[in-house]
Amino acid sequence: MIVTSTNRLIIAKVTLNDAPFFVELMNTPSWLKYIGDRNIKSVKDAENHLKNGILKSYEESGYGFYKVTQKAEPDKVIGIVGLVKRKELEHTDIGFGFLPDFEGKGFGYESSVAIMDLAKNRFKLNKICAITNPNNKSSIHLLEKLGLSYQKRINPFDENEELLLFAKDLF
Repeated sequence: MIVTSTNRLIIAKVTLNDAPFFVELMNTPSWLKYIGDRNIKSVKDAENHLKNGILKSYEESGYGFYKVTQKAEPDKVIGIVGLVKRKELEHTDIGFGFLPDFEGKGFGYESSVAIMDLAKNRFKLNKICAITNPNNKSSIHLLEKLGLSYQKRINPFDENEELLLFAKDLF
């Protein structure tokens, strides 16, 4: 189900049929380096992850992460973008991730702008935040380009790694 689109992209709800894509995405070098190993090694692992994460978020929050495809190739998923309400954070979090061949081409920015519009106008969110690894320069640059500003260092998941918290008021 299409949620929104941009000049080049289609942003649609994730289904269990997208599990093979998630195995690929969640094992890319940048995902493993900056987000971490979520132990998604098989389609079955990915299906369970989707059931307990993204699909559950749709039910509980009305939104979640969405798959991103190009209009020119609508059957090939190139990344994800979306919103998640984490119990560890006060405000809804925007996030994104793309396959290596599609990084640095403006797809993250283009899809994130569309998601921020949904956050404000459809989901009526007053503020969004984002968390990122302090070493993830690409993510930091994109968050700043989207108008989010650095707030502070946090450790929301009780891990040995602090993350950077960014935020933006939408209204």
